[in-house]
Amino acid sequence: MLSPRRPPAADDDDRHRHHRETRMLSRLAHTLVPAFGRLTVTADRDADLAPGSIVAANHTSLADPAVVLAALRRLGVEPVVMATAGLWRVPLLGRALTRGGHIPVHRGDRRAARALDLAEAALGRGRLVLIYAEGGIPAREGAAEAAPGPFRSGLSRLAGRTGAPVVPLGQAGARRVTSGSPARQLAGVLSAPLRRPALHVHVGAPLTLAGDHVTGTAQAHAAVTAAWRTAATRLDASPALAA
Repeated sequence: MLSPRRPPAADDDDRHRHHRETRMLSRLAHTLVPAFGRLTVTADRDADLAPGSIVAANHTSLADPAVVLAALRRLGVEPVVMATAGLWRVPLLGRALTRGGHIPVHRGDRRAARALDLAEAALGRGRLVLIYAEGGIPAREGAAEAAPGPFRSGLSRLAGRTGAPVVPLGQAGARRVTSGSPARQLAGVLSAPLRRPALHVHVGAPLTLAGDHVTGTAQAHAAVTAAWRTAATRLDASPALAA
């Protein structure tokens, strides 16, 4: 299993100091998530969150980015996040994302290609980049788990451009915090500190995508689905790295 690593110290070398703002979001998630749920984290024996890797995660809820960031920080990793550009319009959050150097994704816009350029640059600096290849949250009611939806091609294109390994990550339980209609989402967030639902993140072994974008996308989807399946199976059972 992947051993937890100490988060980078504030007085690390210049590269770490340059990314202090990026760490802010991960540290906030690390602090807040345990108040909203019981997070456990596991990993395959040969999992490796090496510098310059792409972390591909399944997307089920507004809550799961915080869950994933909290889990990764527990493992000593604080990634750059690729996220929908609409988040940059949210007061305070947008400013924090900008200052942290996270990457807005403008879908259906001529600026969309810029996101891959920024992600490529981050990988080249040895950063990990977190990407949600489904491109959005599924439109479904209820808190039940479901396999990841179809992936867009951005993940495969980024991996093809950079040669970066793809680390599949599956998360389960975030829909227990918030899901469904806006009213239900608000109710879920408000009640979560009392309920503290189980949350689980599983990190799979890295893979190098091969073939064309269609083939690479299928490979990544299968790996993330396997990681999600492990997370869902262990959701209420795993004692590993619980908080």
